[in-house]
Amino acid sequence: MRVLVTGGAGFIGRHLVAALADRGHEALVLDALLPAVHPHGRTVPPPRAAGLVHADVRDPDAVDEALRGIDAISHQAAMVGLGNGVADAADYVGCNDLGTAVLLAAAARAGVRALVLAGSMVVYGEGRYTCAAHGLVRPGPRAEADLRAGLFEPRCPTCGAALAPGLVPGDESADPRNVYAATKLAQEHLTAAWARATGGSALALRYHNVYGPGMPRDTPYAGVASFFRSALARGEAPRVFEDGAQRRDFVHVRDIAAANVRALEALTGSAVPPGTLTAYNTGSGTPRTLLAMARTLATACGGPAPRVTGEYRLGDVRHITADSARLTHELGWRAEVPFDEGIAEFAREPMREPTSATAGG
Repeated sequence: MRVLVTGGAGFIGRHLVAALADRGHEALVLDALLPAVHPHGRTVPPPRAAGLVHADVRDPDAVDEALRGIDAISHQAAMVGLGNGVADAADYVGCNDLGTAVLLAAAARAGVRALVLAGSMVVYGEGRYTCAAHGLVRPGPRAEADLRAGLFEPRCPTCGAALAPGLVPGDESADPRNVYAATKLAQEHLTAAWARATGGSALALRYHNVYGPGMPRDTPYAGVASFFRSALARGEAPRVFEDGAQRRDFVHVRDIAAANVRALEALTGSAVPPGTLTAYNTGSGTPRTLLAMARTLATACGGPAPRVTGEYRLGDVRHITADSARLTHELGWRAEVPFDEGIAEFAREPMREPTSATAGG
């Protein structure tokens, strides 16, 4: 199988290229090589890639050329992170949604009918909660007044009682709470429309908090694991927002790469019906608090203990962890890298140094 990996020179993309090669597949990389993610304007292909097309996914001519002889697409290219409210909304929509639209149109022209989309658990918003009196509930966005007062936990929208967070199933309705989340959901809708119109087959893998070797350092668009690791590399204590009790699911990048390979093989092996997009939660299955993760990483790095700051970000969610059982049941994938081993490796492996603090793709 010959696969076009958009964003293939990035953090997840490079691991995916290696995982594809391990399975005997060829990966052609298309990447804009933006400086926030790719230091020194690196233009050499990732190790084991079949080649590198240095171009933006929004360039239709470049994408048309890259899709020649391609059997399937792995669409990893995106602008990630919570961002700056709505100030950079146009950048997110341009990179994520326009880029996806250009790619899908090119795939239709080229006759490519198999695509795996890098999705995100952020489409669920605040996640799933249970009220003792009212059962399953979906709390609204947290009020800034409550956040300023240190009241971080959502309350029952009916009675105001405390809620118990739980795992979000794969059929939970989406409720994006920030610009980035809205663009990730739009990517899924665009891909579903492409599948229906062309008879293509698509899978969206809704990633949880991915971490591991090769994360970019010191960029505002990285994930929380990168923030913590960057601070420790500077000899500083990781700053944990709110009270540190936010629940997340940390999944190793090699497990994410393996999930992508399994999805691509399912698509090209006719295991997925045409004309559809199916979304799968893709996480380790073990929720952890941000403070617990920061402590584990600080210990592994031999650095200072994390500092809980009480700071908050509007648009962020309190707890979001999902159930990945459907991906295990239908495609046979499960996370295999133990958390402690993965964090120990992350602590000792170098991060990539950006050349600026601009958004990367």
